[in-house]
Amino acid sequence: MHARRLRASLRGWGGVGAMAVVCALAVAFALLLPHTQPRGDGSTGTGGAGVAEGTHIKAEECENPEDRSLPPGTAKGRAVEAIEKRGYLSVGVDQNSYRWGYRNPNSTAEKVELEGFDIDLAHRIAEDLLGDPDKIRFRAIPTNQRIPAIQNGQVDMVVRTMTINCDRLEQVAFSAPYFLTGQQVLAPTSSTVEGYDETLADRRVCSAAGSTAYDKLDADRKAGRLPASTDISTTVPNQLDCLVRLQLGEVDAVVTDGALAASQAAQDPSVELKGDRFTTEYYGVAMKRDAEDLVRRVNRILEDYREDGGWQASYDKWLSPTMGDESESATPPRPTYA
Repeated sequence: MHARRLRASLRGWGGVGAMAVVCALAVAFALLLPHTQPRGDGSTGTGGAGVAEGTHIKAEECENPEDRSLPPGTAKGRAVEAIEKRGYLSVGVDQNSYRWGYRNPNSTAEKVELEGFDIDLAHRIAEDLLGDPDKIRFRAIPTNQRIPAIQNGQVDMVVRTMTINCDRLEQVAFSAPYFLTGQQVLAPTSSTVEGYDETLADRRVCSAAGSTAYDKLDADRKAGRLPASTDISTTVPNQLDCLVRLQLGEVDAVVTDGALAASQAAQDPSVELKGDRFTTEYYGVAMKRDAEDLVRRVNRILEDYREDGGWQASYDKWLSPTMGDESESATPPRPTYA
């Protein structure tokens, strides 16, 4: 049975001990994942037919980065042709974010099966490009390795709760946004932390290295918008590791995307979201800057995915149980193109 068709029933991972085991398995799985997929020639062929001028914006000149992607198109260039010739799509994903990209609990070491909202989208892209949703090779990519994996040609694209922002647009190209989110605080239910405010004074806050959460924490503390006594020194390669640190009592709060935090709260009822989201951010599919034809093609796929109900069906299946039907994230964002 294919990963995209499986339904998981993960409910609460049993606290600190179980989560520590999960993270240990996650590390092992990150090493094994590329070898558990059928092999091709190993190339990614993500070079495009030309320079994607719409994505080449200096950070200081950039506003509304979610509106900078190229318009949809179906013309083939070197990037799409290389994927077709190879016969499969190489995608960097997460494998431990509950309901987004995570290993099906019934998977075996011999047959790794991933599922979640991002995994559904990756399968849809493969189906459009290659006529088969399962002509795909997943690679587990840590949060802080998403951009290098694209630049080094390890993957054709990253579909991994990756926020579109101005700094990243200098390094990779993004599709139009496919999900609205924002940063929020996650803390124990018994904590006196109330949100992203003065209650974080003298608190230890965890975030993922290379994440927009850390960038926000660092900038706000320097600017005086966050108490100077807030300790933001704890960073981890994968965002889920922050939840484990929180459960172990090594940190007092976590700052991450609200969509991810909602799923983590569903895993462990001893933690909860504190306060409202304090940023507005959008996830996009990240690709090489010169893969113009692939960016346009992915944007065409996203247009169809919204219009034919595929996006909504995936949200209802994976995210509605944790985020609800009334959330501002419960409908797909409408793009504006460069």
